[in-house]
Amino acid sequence: MRNSYTSRLAKALLASTLVLTAGCTGAALTEPGSSPSPAPPAQTPANGSTGEGSKPADPGTKPSTPANEQPPSAGGAVTPPANSGGGGAIQVIAKPAEIAVLVNKTNKLPENYKPQDLVDPDVPFVFKEKLEKRKMRKEAASALEKLFQGAKDAGLPLAGVSAYRSHATQTALYNNYVKKHGEEEANKFSAKPGQSEHETGLAIDVAGANGKCPAQDCFGATPEAKWLAEHAHEYGFIVRYLKGKESITGYQYEPWHLRYVGVELAKDITKQGVTLEEYISKGVPVSKPKS
Repeated sequence: MRNSYTSRLAKALLASTLVLTAGCTGAALTEPGSSPSPAPPAQTPANGSTGEGSKPADPGTKPSTPANEQPPSAGGAVTPPANSGGGGAIQVIAKPAEIAVLVNKTNKLPENYKPQDLVDPDVPFVFKEKLEKRKMRKEAASALEKLFQGAKDAGLPLAGVSAYRSHATQTALYNNYVKKHGEEEANKFSAKPGQSEHETGLAIDVAGANGKCPAQDCFGATPEAKWLAEHAHEYGFIVRYLKGKESITGYQYEPWHLRYVGVELAKDITKQGVTLEEYISKGVPVSKPKS
């Protein structure tokens, strides 16, 4: 049954993309205009986080560099990440509204794409303002509310850090990091516009309700992160950027970045211990970016 479901999903995704030539790389940064949560203000980011790739703990600190972004072997049947700063074949997604849409350094959202069903999930965030980064697509928002309740019931309440970002916001954030660190360095931890999952309305960065380690490596050692790794799939989410999969996803381990894909798919992906790239790319030929 699963192989049939995977085959149908692969065919649908293959049909939904067309190949264009463009530049590559990227992840998410911090949005302007938000105030940190008072608990604790020193550790809460000004506006929530990365999403693809790790964000500096403060604007003047460079993030740790992910593992060398070597494409996986052809037998791995995965979408290789684009070389940072280089040109290559980029797939522009024709059906970006699909729940299982693959967005990464080689699969780009259309520039004019904006989800049509964005809502504010009824969950706490590390900031008080009513900003766009609270929003998620309706289905994902409903699932997030259930996930947060599950974590709370387990004695591990969570808080949102950053969810949806518009194309304009992602453009401003990426350009800001390029200005601070240079394009080559920024491409190691920041998504170029159109290549960030946050633009889909299906991804969110989370932290513990105590506000510690938001979108920081130290979150991985928290009980909240361990609970998410074990239970997020029960609510339709996956931990998108896994440890040891940097060469496949193009980003280092991000235990705080959750992506909604639906319960059936999330359970299958988690059971196999693979990335979304590996799961979707089985049987789907993907053009390797030019180096």
